[in-house]
Amino acid sequence: MTMRIPARVVRAAVAGLAIVTAVAVAAWCSACTAPDQQPHQASQPADAELNPLVARGEVEKVSGGFTFTEGPVWLASRGVLLFSDVPADTINQLQPPATITVFRRPTGRSNGLGLDPQGRLIASEGDNRRVSRTLAEGTVVTVADRWQGKRLNSPNDNITRSDGTIYFTDPPYGLPPGQARELDFQGVFRVDPAGTLHLESREFNRPNGVALSPDEKTLYVDDTADGLVRTFPVRPDGSLGASTIFVPSTGGGGDGIAVDGAGNVYVATDGGVKVYRPSGALWGTIPVPEVPSNCTFGGADRKTLYITAKTSLYRVALRIPGFS
Repeated sequence: MTMRIPARVVRAAVAGLAIVTAVAVAAWCSACTAPDQQPHQASQPADAELNPLVARGEVEKVSGGFTFTEGPVWLASRGVLLFSDVPADTINQLQPPATITVFRRPTGRSNGLGLDPQGRLIASEGDNRRVSRTLAEGTVVTVADRWQGKRLNSPNDNITRSDGTIYFTDPPYGLPPGQARELDFQGVFRVDPAGTLHLESREFNRPNGVALSPDEKTLYVDDTADGLVRTFPVRPDGSLGASTIFVPSTGGGGDGIAVDGAGNVYVATDGGVKVYRPSGALWGTIPVPEVPSNCTFGGADRKTLYITAKTSLYRVALRIPGFS
């Protein structure tokens, strides 16, 4: 979720933002009382050799006029999409087809959004330098904010395994102006179901998007600065093995990642959303009018790919339902 927004723009975008939209949060809290349908449970495996781009729909602009959109996540229990507008310090809600309302403001300049197995919102908050969880009654609590006593850089994206294990990336992109870094690396972290934070990798230049394979045995992480995607084997306890290169070159950038039910991997890059086979071979590219930052599957059948891109939100209909 790369973001390079001038400080004057950020200050202007967040000026005066100090409210929380009570109606939206109340609706969210009621939805959290029952587990949401998770990406991990949403779709059946499809033929791995079925080209996901055949007979795809046209890329459609849902809404525009935002500052920098990011972090889309589908709430199946409510049939809505949440996404961040990072400099505006806002999480927006889309009620399809095109009704946009404010879900929460302020947000700690949330970036990547995800869901835990109970359907509770997991947010990567750059300004607060933490990963948070929204409890059923609406309270926002810290999941992780320090490693060995030092503050995290600015958590960027997250994904949660079906047992509650949370994986997140921690580049310095969202570090608040005037605040110094305390870590001398950009890590990939894991929070186990008991709440203990583990450092899994420090080999990245700028770790960014993160996603799991349908069987939850592989974790995908891309590196925006190096323009590549790595995979990690996921052990039964949630810890990660040694990484391997999945995509040696995205052709430019690498941001949010989504995975469909057949294991195809969708990566937001400077050249559009690139779609890779489970082997790492390229199927093709979904062109987007603006540079995409992230993507996720949604809709009742999970066959709609929602794409955040600069100042807008887009969507495209696909033939294989999504997993994450």
